[in-house]
Amino acid sequence: MPVLASEVASATAGREGKATSPDGKINLNLSPPGSNGPGTNPEQLFAAGYSACFGGAIGVAAMMAKVPLRAADITVTATVNLNKDDTGYFLDVTLNAALNGVDQSNAEALVAKAHTLCPYSKATRGNIEVKLQANGKPVHQ
Repeated sequence: MPVLASEVASATAGREGKATSPDGKINLNLSPPGSNGPGTNPEQLFAAGYSACFGGAIGVAAMMAKVPLRAADITVTATVNLNKDDTGYFLDVTLNAALNGVDQSNAEALVAKAHTLCPYSKATRGNIEVKLQANGKPVHQ
């Protein structure tokens, strides 16, 4: 199976350090979530990556279903929660896809299909809870 892309980034000093990439596209200060520090945090970065990937998957799902949908009409907001219980830290995610110009039934079907296509969804499946929403309404999985 061919590798389509291979990206590299590093973090130094954990949640209070710096994240960089060899090509210079990433050069970020890091701060713990909720600290009001000057930098971003791993949860924000995960939310950005997951929302971008999931939006692309919705576009693919729309093409497969022959639903006319422009990329500009897809906005995915990912909320990544860092939680703690007796066993330690864990994440959960809510993905809310706002699909302009698509009726609710089609929006829910596209979001559900995208969840089967998105590489981030595949990576998290069975590992963390991911709640899906289309235009702010729950999508049943």
